[in-house]
Amino acid sequence: MAEVETSLEGSVLTITLNRPDVLNAFNAAMHKALGAALKEATDPTVRAVVLTGAGRGFCVGQDLTEFRKEPGDVGKRLRGNYHPNIRAIRALEKPVIAAVNGAAAGAGLSLASACDLRIASDQANFVPAFVNIGLVPDSGGTFFVTRLVGQARAFEWLCSGRRLTAVEAQQWGFVSEVVEADALAARAAEVASELAALPTRAIGMTKRLLDRASTATLDDQLEWEAQLQTAATQTEDFREGVAAFLEKRPPDFHGR
Repeated sequence: MAEVETSLEGSVLTITLNRPDVLNAFNAAMHKALGAALKEATDPTVRAVVLTGAGRGFCVGQDLTEFRKEPGDVGKRLRGNYHPNIRAIRALEKPVIAAVNGAAAGAGLSLASACDLRIASDQANFVPAFVNIGLVPDSGGTFFVTRLVGQARAFEWLCSGRRLTAVEAQQWGFVSEVVEADALAARAAEVASELAALPTRAIGMTKRLLDRASTATLDDQLEWEAQLQTAATQTEDFREGVAAFLEKRPPDFHGR
């Protein structure tokens, strides 16, 4: 059984973490398979990505059975396995939606945090988990959670290991929507399809701008906006958008 499965429906690629017997905990093989799936997502025909888990869990982080012996250089594991996939999600010039179907814990929480949107099943829960075993958040958890919920709540959450329900996560602004468990896959596909029909390159450039916004100076952000706006006006989708507006018809974007 493949550790990660992919399926393409129209221009939406669904990536499913597929170790349901261990709630999709990460081992080395799943890291490698996720990396291959994210590379598949770079294909220009893919205009939106849904990331989800098989079975009852989204992802509960590291499979601790790999640590039966001494963990060795954990920093090396992070740099070699986790970091490339977190960077790959942020580098995708298209929207990535986490469809959180169950527990998202530890590095699984960080993985969901790295996506552009999070839609949760009402059966989902979110647990930092690291502090519960004497560790610090990793895989970008401190970076993304702080930006999503603010520094005070990030400290409270990450340092307490508190489990948030899906509804609480929505109240905190961590997830954008909560749906019934049976409706999650369809709702995530619907949102992904809506995003995939939009100007993909404009979304990708907006993603870049938002990634920089929290640390840039105003002058730097204004300049970066000007540069990317110049690039956006060179796209086919810009020309189509203007034409559709002037002709009073719906636009037909192709992600180019």
